Amino acid sequence: MCSLCLCTNIFAHGGVFLEEDVCVIQIDFFQAHFTIYQPQITQHKEFCEDIPEIGDTLFVLEYLHDGLREMPIDFRIIKDTQKLGRFAKLEDIEKIENINSHTVFYQAPQTGPYGIYLAKYDFLEEGYYIGIVSAERLSDGKAYTAVFPFQVGGNNWGYIPLIIIVAIFLQLNYWLLNGGFARLRKTFSS
Repeated sequence: MCSLCLCTNIFAHGGVFLEEDVCVIQIDFFQAHFTIYQPQITQHKEFCEDIPEIGDTLFVLEYLHDGLREMPIDFRIIKDTQKLGRFAKLEDIEKIENINSHTVFYQAPQTGPYGIYLAKYDFLEEGYYIGIVSAERLSDGKAYTAVFPFQVGGNNWGYIPLIIIVAIFLQLNYWLLNGGFARLRKTFSS
């Protein structure tokens, strides 16, 4: 997933984006390097968003702002039961009445004095999930949250099927508008 790109900023779904070949999660105005590993499956290969297979998965946040070191941070993964998909936002998550019933993993708030936050979860089924990272400033209780949807396992075709359908539709439309149907009818009526 993390690949070289000519653009300096590519905004991915949710709060994770690729910046100069490094995945960055945006927790309000705070940032952290965000990396996902499946060491038993892919050894050292890093993932930024989607996870290729079910199994043990390690989420790593390396803080880019010292302020995050002092804040308790929690990490939650919920099953995307509302089918929010790639467009899930914090507002959508806030509307969920009982978030615990959708939660498949929760790691209680902890501080990362070394500037690193780790969470490990063993995914048992493929599907769509939403990660939620929350930080709370102790001085005033202000909360900062990042939401990032992701897929575990399965083929991630993205918009490719839609692009193919649109291309076929445009080609058929061009053929019809340029007399293709009339020529075809004339050929069969002769």
